[in-house]
Amino acid sequence: MKIGGFKVGEFIVKDVGGKRALIFDCKHCVFGASLAEDHRCRFHAIKILQEVEADKIVLSEVYERVYEESQTKMLEEIANLGQKFVLENVWSYNHLGKPLQECEAFFPERHQVIVKITNDMITYDPLLAYLTLINELRREEGKMKQGDARYTNCSEPYLATLVNLRNRFDSTLLVIRAKKILTELREVPDTVQIYKSLLEADIKPSFIGSKLSFKGMEELDLLDEYAVRESSVQIFSDSTKVEKLYYVNPPEYSLAPDQYFVLSKTREIVASYKPGRISLSTVATSRKYFERLYEATIREVAEFHKITLTPADMNSLSKVVARYTVGYGILEVLLNDRKITDIYLDSPIGGKPIYIVHSDYGQCQTNVTFTESEANSLISKLRAMSSRPFDEAHPVLDFDLPDLETRVAVIGPPLSPSGTAFAFRLHKTTPWTLEQFIDVNFLNPLAAGLLSFFIDMQSTTLVAGSRGSGKTSLLQALMLEIPQNSRIITTEDTLEIPVGYMKDIGFNIQSLKTKSAISVSKTETEVSPEEALRTALRLGDSAIIVGEVRSKEAKVLYEAMRVGAAGNVVMGTIHADSAYAVWDRVVNDLEVPTTSFKATDLVIVARPIRFKGSLKRHRRITEITEIKKYWNEEPQREGGLLDLMKYDAGKDSLELMEDNLKESELLKKIQKTSGLSINDIWADIKMRGSAKLFLVELKNQHKIPHLLESENTSLCNNKLLLLKEEMLEETGKIDYDQLLGKWKNWVTTTLLPKIQKQKPEKKVEE
Repeated sequence: MKIGGFKVGEFIVKDVGGKRALIFDCKHCVFGASLAEDHRCRFHAIKILQEVEADKIVLSEVYERVYEESQTKMLEEIANLGQKFVLENVWSYNHLGKPLQECEAFFPERHQVIVKITNDMITYDPLLAYLTLINELRREEGKMKQGDARYTNCSEPYLATLVNLRNRFDSTLLVIRAKKILTELREVPDTVQIYKSLLEADIKPSFIGSKLSFKGMEELDLLDEYAVRESSVQIFSDSTKVEKLYYVNPPEYSLAPDQYFVLSKTREIVASYKPGRISLSTVATSRKYFERLYEATIREVAEFHKITLTPADMNSLSKVVARYTVGYGILEVLLNDRKITDIYLDSPIGGKPIYIVHSDYGQCQTNVTFTESEANSLISKLRAMSSRPFDEAHPVLDFDLPDLETRVAVIGPPLSPSGTAFAFRLHKTTPWTLEQFIDVNFLNPLAAGLLSFFIDMQSTTLVAGSRGSGKTSLLQALMLEIPQNSRIITTEDTLEIPVGYMKDIGFNIQSLKTKSAISVSKTETEVSPEEALRTALRLGDSAIIVGEVRSKEAKVLYEAMRVGAAGNVVMGTIHADSAYAVWDRVVNDLEVPTTSFKATDLVIVARPIRFKGSLKRHRRITEITEIKKYWNEEPQREGGLLDLMKYDAGKDSLELMEDNLKESELLKKIQKTSGLSINDIWADIKMRGSAKLFLVELKNQHKIPHLLESENTSLCNNKLLLLKEEMLEETGKIDYDQLLGKWKNWVTTTLLPKIQKQKPEKKVEE
């Protein structure tokens, strides 16, 4: 298209996050794609803004220059002002002087000046138009002071016109902000320098849909910095914001121009590629195939355009192309940061930056703004991989990303009236251990020993807490306390338990996947939770682990607890904030009879604590409660809930309720079924706690975080049980102090040197 005699790129107006984006295709434009540095580009934008409304301007070529709302508004005001000047015909004769014959001699020059300022220069260089106007106004005021009465009489309307034009220019944001800059300078600079200050664009590669903002970083306080694969992550605090700021800088933002060019050309080529038998549903396993394909294409593009790239460059670029084609785009960088637990993209997409929940810094605002086109592409991938519908009839999609250990929930219209929204929950790639929980003060060694003992004694346990309290993590840690000679069956709608990893470290475990609780799909290919649990009970003598007790499966679970069909440990999680709330939820909401609820032995409650109203949340176990058996209707009133340990916020400690231990029916039951005396029981519990504390102290002393990972703590648990069994066979009784001593000796002489020699596989920060 042509504007003002110039051949310029096409434009479109798109809705991006509820904002109108005026996007110019500058790929074949012969002029520079910069509103600050090229007056023809500025002229083009202002002329189009006279025809359309926009909230931001995007100049798209190899790079994209994004001018945000405040900058676009400055140019929009100028465009509107220029239109008003035309409609008002400010250069007409009645604006140039009095309609007298002796005044007409001044009109041609004045007409030329006004037209130049209000029609020509205002669209090319509005600041130069303003400065020219000011000079003309000063010149005219000087001439009127020095001229005769006839000149003054003729020039009054012209002077009034100049003053009016000046006042209207003065009311625009562009001039207001430019005057602030000019007052700080001794002399008037070239207007290009002023535009560079006022029209500073966010620049990003055009093949990346998301926008990353790095503005104002110099005014923030840096709290932390680390790497996530090839990307750098920085955590900042802002004195005006409650939440922290999470800034990610992927490698594709710091490539050389030639590399950007090769990437753009490669992406254009691969966009039309049809992968045949390779489909989106197998992206996780075919990623390497695509990277090899893209690397070959990159090599061909570079050779054709005579661009020199090293093999390492081509390999790195192929990964970038794969990320933005078969991968998840910029989201993939966030999903690879395992310090992140949650990622939120609220509707309308593009309206706000992505928010994350960081394991160290809580909720953070990122510098990443996702786009609607990327969201649509991601939905297509999720539909293909999950084989589930997502449309107005099915506005919810819940799916596990197997290659990233992440669950994603997507909602759309009509459920979400403002558009599509996403929530990602990142699972820890290795399960938490009780030793790691001691290290972060989630619980103390005595509580860890107590829970380990109860799990070994096959107690039925419910872990309760709110979302984000750590209940699923605690469930996984308790699973590691199940002896490895026991079989475990898990039932989950969201695959949070790292079953594959647990198999690798020696556990005999089988996972059952159930229908999502939030799915509105009527597909018959997914099994309901209650049917999955009934199936688990038919799969032989096994410990039963229920990811979350929330619906009809509760009755089946308690049936298993009551009749002992599981033949081993039964555990699950449930949303509740106290043992009483667990009873209320199970009996009144899930309609499990009170007599069945008594099959629960223990309720463990976890909760995020905000000390003294602080913004920071610290996860803590707040109570370990035994469910007694001899009560009828209301456990609180009839003494059916016995607190074994209770959290004291003042001491930040989980305190043992020693007076309650005498009433414990569970300990008496264990005494009868195991032949252990109460002294033996407490010696065993304290030994387990001491052993776990010993590992924590060893880890801190030698600075080996890997020591507390489950692959090592499971070895330690196994060795403790074997030494215990060996002592029983030799002496017929257990000397717990001697047993602990032997175990510590094995840890320090055998396990520790072995771990110190190892170079653990480098992982993304946990």
